[in-house]
Amino acid sequence: MRRMERRAFIKFCAASAAAAGSPAVAADARPRLYQRVKLVDEDGAALRAGSVPANRNLIFHYPYASTPCFLLNLGRPAKASAHLKTADERSYEWTGGVGARHSLVAYSAICAHRLTYPTREISFISYRAEKSARNRFAAVIHCCSEHSQYDPAEGARVVAGPAPQPLAAILLEHDPASDELYAIGTLGGELFDEFFAKYEFRLATEHGAQAHAAVTGPCVVQELEHYCRQQVKC
Repeated sequence: MRRMERRAFIKFCAASAAAAGSPAVAADARPRLYQRVKLVDEDGAALRAGSVPANRNLIFHYPYASTPCFLLNLGRPAKASAHLKTADERSYEWTGGVGARHSLVAYSAICAHRLTYPTREISFISYRAEKSARNRFAAVIHCCSEHSQYDPAEGARVVAGPAPQPLAAILLEHDPASDELYAIGTLGGELFDEFFAKYEFRLATEHGAQAHAAVTGPCVVQELEHYCRQQVKC
């Protein structure tokens, strides 16, 4: 979000909290603000929005040390807004991409169906720019576990497969003066508690005692192929 958009977003969060007694508002999935952290490249330099390659899988971890996210440059403006619902029928509005072309988006890389996620060894979920035999849509995030597919240009809404809700969005802030990017929170159906419970042992092996730790410093963004050894495509 641009600075003006960030101010409006914070006002929206405050208004939502003040109206918590209203049944209509209480039914909504409100944005959740976490630590504001800068996105940096593998060398530790600030990641510039204009340098993010189009149609490539980039991964970082936020808002916890073990919860992976995709950063995507769609190569075109994302939809300006999308009205979505979580699995438990809470409504929310996703307000598009950031950057000069509004083409940069970020989502939790934890599939909303069986919580499949990219590990150091293998990834069954990734962004696919092209169609395939099992993927009749181009430009979607496709999970090969059960073939759930999400449209990143429309808030990661489900376009195919058994997923019960969109991927949780990672809220980004873009500073137009420096072209730097920041992660500031989430929007939509978070699945972090379920994720931690299901993969407790694996996460402890992969991330040690920091698996549940909230991210407070810069987030390193890297190519998915640099992060995991094998990508399953279907």
